[in-house]
Amino acid sequence: MQIQVSDEAARWYRKELDLQPGTYVRFFPRYSSGGGLHPGFSLGISVEEPRSPGLTERSEEVTFYMEEQDLWYLKGFTLHVTYEESLDDISYIYEEEGAVN
Repeated sequence: MQIQVSDEAARWYRKELDLQPGTYVRFFPRYSSGGGLHPGFSLGISVEEPRSPGLTERSEEVTFYMEEQDLWYLKGFTLHVTYEESLDDISYIYEEEGAVN
């Protein structure tokens, strides 16, 4: 279980959220009618300092993380956060651990 944020995605977050070096971005599961990795939940983000980080990834001087209490959402998966140039937006790709590409 891990988070991988591409440099291009991190630069997009810095631009879109006006983030300064040393900023923290939290990924967390939130209730939604849309689909994410789990029915009824999708991935939310917020700019806040961690309390009890369970996973962290640093890219482009920004620390991306998920709190320990939220790790159930990624259990058995790696979250790849990438930038889609054609959409000028972020994509979240969930790769099952042990999957062969």
